[in-house]
Amino acid sequence: MREYLLCLLAAAAVTYLMTPVARALALHFGALAEVRDRDVHEEPTPRWGGLAMLVGLVISILLATQLPLMSTIFSDSTQITALLSGVLIIVILGVLDDKIGLDAPTKLVGQILAAGTMAMQGVTLVWLPVKGTFILDPTTSVFVTVLIVLISINAVNMVDGLDGLAASVMGVGSAAFFSYSYFLSVVNGYQRATLATLISATLIGMCAGFLPHNWYRARVFMGDTGSMLIGFLMAASSIMLTGQIDPAGLTNESLLPAFLPIVLPLSILAIPLLDLLLAILRRSRRGRSPFQPDKEHLHHRLLKLGHGQERAVLIMTAFTGLIAFGAVSLAFIPVWITAVVFALASVALLSWVLNPPKFSFKSAQI
Repeated sequence: MREYLLCLLAAAAVTYLMTPVARALALHFGALAEVRDRDVHEEPTPRWGGLAMLVGLVISILLATQLPLMSTIFSDSTQITALLSGVLIIVILGVLDDKIGLDAPTKLVGQILAAGTMAMQGVTLVWLPVKGTFILDPTTSVFVTVLIVLISINAVNMVDGLDGLAASVMGVGSAAFFSYSYFLSVVNGYQRATLATLISATLIGMCAGFLPHNWYRARVFMGDTGSMLIGFLMAASSIMLTGQIDPAGLTNESLLPAFLPIVLPLSILAIPLLDLLLAILRRSRRGRSPFQPDKEHLHHRLLKLGHGQERAVLIMTAFTGLIAFGAVSLAFIPVWITAVVFALASVALLSWVLNPPKFSFKSAQI
């Protein structure tokens, strides 16, 4: 645990220190988020905050190679090589998109290339807990892996709509994933040093280090460079975690914990995935393209209800934490306890949503 925490803190410190450098580079090269009708920021803001997060990731991994327990992860370089090659492609794609604005088909091709590069090097989902366990053939395995990565990347990209929102949601979600991954190893006697757990710990640090610069009013955005990187890492860590579990040794009692590595990322991304689904249905019903942007996302609706940006971020982060940690608790706590706590917390959060403040400092200024 101490080595994971050390890597987490290293990622946080490096990301925090490198974010002003990334901001300066974005200003110098003109990688700015201009103000559009659907945006909530009020002036052009530098992007490329994801570059600082990338440096945090690299330093955390380099540190891990020098630690006694963590260094055992890299005895076989296959996984880390596959992961970093995909990361390189997704970051290059994000940097270009933040600077020149790529069209949707080009971004999709780049995302498929990044996911496919990782999958073709062996980091794939090889089985599904369907009717016991269902082993995927190599072609299907690559296809399903690419699909999971694409969903994760675009869901995180969708939630990146308010200052601090993506970093908060994914930081809390990564904490839930880390908790599950670590305690799964402890409870079942698996190898405690795993790349999936290391990446989830590093993700917490990356988000925590970036958040002070990105909180309302943000001085820098992570941009697609950051949001796609986080989504890619989240998907990769969940896929690698399933590789720790031998499907042949599963019983009915152990099927739920084995299923959670697949379900947990979906629970973490539940809010952005719901937002994405509602956007597609809303636009299709109006005869518009599903990719045509609007100003009716969940965070926009919270703002219209009277919640300020900071409060809206806290609400969406709280719901993410409730769903993600609720899913984690299913593996370690009796279901009825989880259900009771989940129901009570849901009522409290809904009450929070439906009772916006009658007065805010921002509204007084306006």
